[in-house]
Amino acid sequence: MTLVEDAPPATAPVGRLVDQFELGLDAPICLTWELTYACNLACVHCLSSSGRRDPDELSTDECKAVIDELERMQVFYVNIGGGEPTVRRDFWDLVDYATAHHVGVKFSTNGSRITPEVARRLAASDYVDVQISLDGATAMVNDAVRGEGSYATARAAMENLAEAGFGGFKISVVVTRENVSQLDAFKEIADHYGAQLRLTRLRPSGRGADVWAQLHPTADQQRVLYDWLMAHGEQVLTGDSFFHLAAFGEALPGLNLCGAGRVVCLIDPVGDVYACPFAIHDEFKAGNVRSSGGFAGVWRSSDLFLDLRRPTSGGACSSCGHYDSCRGGCMAAKFFTGLPLDGPDPECVRGLGEMSLAQLGEATPPKPSLDHSRITRRTSAEGAVTEPHASVAPVAVAAPIAPIAPVAPTAPTAVTVAFTPRRPDRACDENPLANFEPSPSSC
Repeated sequence: MTLVEDAPPATAPVGRLVDQFELGLDAPICLTWELTYACNLACVHCLSSSGRRDPDELSTDECKAVIDELERMQVFYVNIGGGEPTVRRDFWDLVDYATAHHVGVKFSTNGSRITPEVARRLAASDYVDVQISLDGATAMVNDAVRGEGSYATARAAMENLAEAGFGGFKISVVVTRENVSQLDAFKEIADHYGAQLRLTRLRPSGRGADVWAQLHPTADQQRVLYDWLMAHGEQVLTGDSFFHLAAFGEALPGLNLCGAGRVVCLIDPVGDVYACPFAIHDEFKAGNVRSSGGFAGVWRSSDLFLDLRRPTSGGACSSCGHYDSCRGGCMAAKFFTGLPLDGPDPECVRGLGEMSLAQLGEATPPKPSLDHSRITRRTSAEGAVTEPHASVAPVAVAAPIAPIAPVAPTAPTAVTVAFTPRRPDRACDENPLANFEPSPSSC
């Protein structure tokens, strides 16, 4: 894998790798592929507004053609999500095809189809990793966001994986103001199963745009989160999600860089390629894998990606002494809250984002381009269909978390949705450079 720009002579001075990454690579090292929008849950913060399958999904043969292309590009693994990817009838066929073609797989799941038999199959593979989503260390907190019964389903899946001897699977937590107080409890759950905890940031993407103001951590909680991550940084994965917190002091582990279109991108179920999994909007759509140039053509030649790889000045943040650490924060978080892309992150720890949001007044921020939700839409008095309604039941978390009790291995619990030779390291985990060793010609 080499830089998109012509590689300099071997004797040329080599700058910081993060600076070179801003110019882009000839293949992504953090490729997310959402195989389907179909999902048996309706999480209120779903970044892709999943629920209903898109009838124009890539076919099995088209998916295999993409995998062939990833192999030629030497993409060493892909992060598969959705929706709930395991509901695709060809899911396991595609996983087997990918690993047979030297593309490792990590897939994210709500756990509803991780039966004891499936867990044993996964434990026998060296090139497949699993990430179970859990957004509360208790059923009360988790189910308010992910749906009634989803906590029990996730815990049963974890028990099945542990019982099958699958060590080191991931437990993925979207940090919200309702679960910040449970960070220690999440870590305890992960340790109990021999799993690894992964924390990620809540973005105002997809249905998350409807609940971001209600669920994103407060300023005080951001400091609590930063201190906790600094104390547990070597044990907890973050997906490089929290580089906007670097202004508190020392930078967190990772590139501390928005990799959108540089080292990161998303392929959605119909083959559209976006700069970032959290930026599903026409503004950030670079092309489609069904085009004549395929995925490689989009990645290497799209006007959007080439523009994102050009050096930037930092805009309104360039005069800030912390810019080299936080790089102005998350592109998607700014866009979907209506802030300019060269301005501060809405959760800027210096308060500049809050000031900018206040200046927007009643301005309506952009909405995600796609919505596959199964949530009932509200209708105005005039009969016009308005935005989908998503709400989160208030959660009180005053009582201490009870000790972890073993959950008997079993088939996953049915979920009732409340509408209110190494496993691949996720490139967006602790460090987007995981398992990446640049050759001399790439520096």
